[in-house]
Amino acid sequence: MPAPDLASAVKSGLDTSPDGLSAALSPLRAGERLRLLYEQFGDRLVASTSFGLQAAVMLHLIHENAPKVPVVFIDTGFLFPETYQYMEQLCSKLNLDLRIYQPTISAARIQALWGNLWENGREGAERYGVITKIEPMNRALRETGGDVWLSGLRRSQSKTRVDRPLVEQQKKTLKAYPILDWADAQVDLYFHQHDLPRHPLASKGYVTMGDWHSTRPVEDGDVEGTRFNGEKFECGLHLDSGTPDFQI
Repeated sequence: MPAPDLASAVKSGLDTSPDGLSAALSPLRAGERLRLLYEQFGDRLVASTSFGLQAAVMLHLIHENAPKVPVVFIDTGFLFPETYQYMEQLCSKLNLDLRIYQPTISAARIQALWGNLWENGREGAERYGVITKIEPMNRALRETGGDVWLSGLRRSQSKTRVDRPLVEQQKKTLKAYPILDWADAQVDLYFHQHDLPRHPLASKGYVTMGDWHSTRPVEDGDVEGTRFNGEKFECGLHLDSGTPDFQI
């Protein structure tokens, strides 16, 4: 079945419910998905990036297909030095409208007041996520006016993502995942085809990327155990929509 024409899909009254958008995006390529979303929502779109191991793929797709979409980077203050260096490298290569957001409480203040929250089990890790990730992202959504959030999540990354649809409603925010159905091999091919640089830690056994204190290289193939000592995998931004502190 041929993919629908983007302009006609918008003009014909595209169903913008999560199910309707998921169905419309499903037969399209990732770049076409981005263009359709931009045609439909325009300045309501906002993207996020962690400048992680595969971030270059989504950032390049945005650069090529929807360069006016603001890209939010949450700087927790606890990222690997290599991540900050990678951010500079990608920004020099791609034309991005990058918006950097930080927690209202500094890294030093967090540790002075509450110690190493990430060492206090799942409850401590979730409180840490609210302070350093969810609050800044909520602020970014408010200030950019974005209520349609683009993310580079993929189903194959973890068991917590295998059932996600291409588009879902999470409180007031519509979230869309243009490369949700991409396999690892497709990501690797895209890197090669577009000569994109790799994160400096990709060659050192890391299969996911987050803060230095809660991310470690993979051991014995256990991807789920590389974050927060295996107690949880999601960074804090992509929680289940039923979580009380989820995005606005």
